[in-house]
Amino acid sequence: MRARRIMTNLPVPDIEAAKDFYTGFLGLSTEEFNMGWVARYTSPDGGANVQLVTGDATAPENSVISVLTDDVDGAYEEAQRLGYEIVHPLTTESWGVRRFFVRAPDGNVLNIVAHRD
Repeated sequence: MRARRIMTNLPVPDIEAAKDFYTGFLGLSTEEFNMGWVARYTSPDGGANVQLVTGDATAPENSVISVLTDDVDGAYEEAQRLGYEIVHPLTTESWGVRRFFVRAPDGNVLNIVAHRD
């Protein structure tokens, strides 16, 4: 698998309550999206970002990072072949991504994701 972009997923109890700190103090003033349960805030130059997550909409656990890849199907097959625990199966989500969650050997849960074309 080749990671194209990695985004931190920070757990927060309330996105709107946390938003001012990340957009104001940290300067991540561009809201790329906000789905109510997850929102991404990015610096104006695009060099830094964070995703705030209250609770994943379809997966049984939250992930600590999201890893964007070009070949999510191949990554899923590789994770299975290597015997890693699949926390959330390969799924095409209604909001336009195809993804799965895998548990790293250290216990962290990663969201492996590709955007549909």
